[in-house]
Amino acid sequence: MSKYEFSTRAIHEGQKPDSATGAVITPIYATSTFVQESPGKHKGYDYSRSGNPTRAALEECIASLENGAAGYAFASGLAAESAVIDAIGSEGHVIATDDLYGGTFRLLEQVKKNLNHLRVTYVDFTNPDAVEAAIEKDTKLIWVETPTNPLLKIVDLESIAAIAAKHHLISVCDNTFASAYLQNPLDFGFDVVVHSATKYLNGHSDIIAGVVVTKENNELSQRIKFLQNAIGSVISPFDSFLLLRGLKTLKLRMEAHSKNALEIARFLEKQPNVEKVLYPGLPTSPYYEIAKKQMKHFGGMVSFFIRGDAEATRRFLENTKLFSLAESLGGVESLVEAPAIMTHASIPKEIREQNGIYDNLIRLSVGIEDSQDLVRDLTTALQAI
Repeated sequence: MSKYEFSTRAIHEGQKPDSATGAVITPIYATSTFVQESPGKHKGYDYSRSGNPTRAALEECIASLENGAAGYAFASGLAAESAVIDAIGSEGHVIATDDLYGGTFRLLEQVKKNLNHLRVTYVDFTNPDAVEAAIEKDTKLIWVETPTNPLLKIVDLESIAAIAAKHHLISVCDNTFASAYLQNPLDFGFDVVVHSATKYLNGHSDIIAGVVVTKENNELSQRIKFLQNAIGSVISPFDSFLLLRGLKTLKLRMEAHSKNALEIARFLEKQPNVEKVLYPGLPTSPYYEIAKKQMKHFGGMVSFFIRGDAEATRRFLENTKLFSLAESLGGVESLVEAPAIMTHASIPKEIREQNGIYDNLIRLSVGIEDSQDLVRDLTTALQAI
């Protein structure tokens, strides 16, 4: 179905009317097992951990939206990340973005280093020369986030993919902040894309899910598929159904998120209580040009530093109403949080501050409410500092 445009694929890819009933929407196949005509002879499914028709529809759809060959859906974004890292095997070296989601940092530092005996070097990926300089003889994997979490750095995907290919390394991009609509890393040469599908792909803050899409249906892809089944961290049929529902409106939602976020970033730039705004859609951002090159829009995430200390941050966070004080992101509702004490608290303070994450940093997940209401809400909170 690649001849169709994005929203057409989001609505139809992998989702033909049900052959048994003609149902337009893919049913929730709430079954653990499937009858077999003869031992080993079945209709493509034998046990729902190994494969389920609702999940299969989701996996086909997300693979198409990321312009990949194969998709795999997991019970969470971290489960998806874990499977990709496990697929490279034990021992060896990984190069990862220095500005990294706290959960990914914890997974690498407290799990994979110990259990997989991996060594990890964190590099500023906005400097491709630094990435190449960090490569060692046993480097296996390059792990990218862009936009990064929470500082919204933009990584030149084409340059990093070229470095990975030159040195025969596996390249992975966490595309959660951009979504499959705003950016497709596989088109720039990446091998694998991962998402916390909890966020923008689903868009309604009512499930936990993760997805992996591979550029080719190769040995790496088959290894991820094997691990998905062998470890069993699969998404449920009901959550697959909800995620398919969310994907149908992904383009509409991302355009609305991006429009609101740009308006709010422009508003924040003018506020005396704001020290600095981080948003790639602002011409003042050092990442503006590269973001224009590789993203359709600039996304719904805005970070900024207020003028004040941790106490000022607390006062701001306690005085928003439409922006709910909560972790996560990507839902239709607006959220606000302080990375230093919430989403990135698992990163040691000295590393956080070395990377530029201070107590006065605030991260917004801008929803799709009316923008003037969101601006009024932020105005009230800024006045409380």
